[in-house]
Amino acid sequence: MVIFSLILLLMSNAISLRRDKSILYSRIVINSLVLTSILAFNNLHVKGLGEGIGIYGGLFNISVFSQTFNIFIFLITSLILTLTAFYPRKIHIVEKESIYNFFMMRLLYNKNLISNKNGEQFRIIEYPLIITFVICGAIFLISTGDLISIFLSIELQSYGLYIICTLYRDSESSTASGLTYFLLGGLSSCFILLGSGLLYINSGATSLDNIYVIASISEMGFYASVPYSLYFINLNIAFIIMFTGFLFKVSAAPFHFWSPDVYDGIPTIVTTFVAIIAKLSIFAFFLELIYYTDFYFSWKIILLLSSLLSLIIGSVLGLTQFRIKRLLAYSTINHVGFILLALSVNSVESIQSFIFYILQYSICNLNAFMILISIGFSLYIYIYKEKQDNSNLIDKNNSPIQLINQIKGYFHINSYIALSLAVTIFSFVGIPPVIGFFAKQMVLSAALDAGYVFMVLIAILTSVIGAGYYLNLIKQIFFYKESYEINPSIENINIIAYTVSYKDILNESPNKLEKIKAKNILINSAFSVIISFISLLLILFLYMPEEWYNIISIITLIQFKA
Repeated sequence: MVIFSLILLLMSNAISLRRDKSILYSRIVINSLVLTSILAFNNLHVKGLGEGIGIYGGLFNISVFSQTFNIFIFLITSLILTLTAFYPRKIHIVEKESIYNFFMMRLLYNKNLISNKNGEQFRIIEYPLIITFVICGAIFLISTGDLISIFLSIELQSYGLYIICTLYRDSESSTASGLTYFLLGGLSSCFILLGSGLLYINSGATSLDNIYVIASISEMGFYASVPYSLYFINLNIAFIIMFTGFLFKVSAAPFHFWSPDVYDGIPTIVTTFVAIIAKLSIFAFFLELIYYTDFYFSWKIILLLSSLLSLIIGSVLGLTQFRIKRLLAYSTINHVGFILLALSVNSVESIQSFIFYILQYSICNLNAFMILISIGFSLYIYIYKEKQDNSNLIDKNNSPIQLINQIKGYFHINSYIALSLAVTIFSFVGIPPVIGFFAKQMVLSAALDAGYVFMVLIAILTSVIGAGYYLNLIKQIFFYKESYEINPSIENINIIAYTVSYKDILNESPNKLEKIKAKNILINSAFSVIISFISLLLILFLYMPEEWYNIISIITLIQFKA
């Protein structure tokens, strides 16, 4: 279905004459992804799928685990694409608000003045097409069962990400950040390819099933002689090299140094996708690979070391940041530390916590970036009361909110978006009863049961330290006066709106309304609904945890059974 969508997009690009192609394409991809998720959900009930089905000679394995993550990726991507499928601002007139007018009347006005129709994201028609390529690589990576398909999948995903980062041709910072991502991504791919080559040399097989058989024989102790001991040590070294490449991809410490620069340089709409989907597919693949490679000489110490460094670096270095996307990048590094800690324990409880953590963190991250983008769009009608040093930021059109002090006093401008951002930040910190608290609790409980007392202490300490820069955002939003005022030119803008009936749109003369005021310019309903829904989901999780836990438990049991 996803590949069929690619073909449709390529064909429609050749024959379409519509000016708003990018919006049309984004909506097509959203519909395609929703339909694809329905097909994937239907495949959860295919007989025998619980044990998994190998296709294409064992290159890919389809199971309930892979299908569940595919559905989640499709739905998350659909929400991300709403950022380019709708214009960010609209006119809303309270006096004309009624159910009858909603269905029977149409509001006509000059959208060029307020809708940001000339925004860069609406001039790039390739954006949804490249995202679809990235989604193909992501779902292939989750289902992969062979070293060859691993490399092909990760490169298909990575190439699309490189192109998306540099897609804004007029943005110097975007181009520089995309080039940095490309060069370091190519370096990480070299590690993955080297590790895969060493695995093939030492095992004589590319299938993960065969490597799993070799690992099982080693655990039985049949080969205790020195040559065979060195042989399996070589396998562990190969996996260490291979995982080093993947740790580059997920920006885990000490391979994190590219992440803050790339996050900060590329447009915020692109950052939303890069920060979520790229990591989600790799972590899902990690879980399957960990299951296949439980050697007696455990190489997983690299995950523990990376988790320790990620926890420390992500919390300490975040304290010095004054650019908000760099702060979110270090926040991601800190959360990657929790995810790797859950992965390292490798018990039933830890796998449950691992799955739950990456699901809730993806949702929280999506909400944070969507709120950040919405804040930038909502400040369209405002200017600074006094001249600011940051009034001429580089690439301000593509990333309006770049500095933490730009959201100072935002609660007094839009209290609903400010409260939604506060809920998301509390989830990042892990303050009850928000969903982030339960995710961290599950990870720490699993690690404590496995005897990782030192790691639990470090995780708790770094969470307290990281709360410092999170709560600084809360202080900036709620405890300062706003530094904005309504732009006089917007207050006096000449926008004339008309209402016209749908049934008589050609014959009936429109009804002219009064002059539109600044208070009538609002954020698009698509953004508002998504932010509201996710925020309520985060804070009301306490009242509906059974469904989440049941799904996670089923996925975990199926994975261990397989």
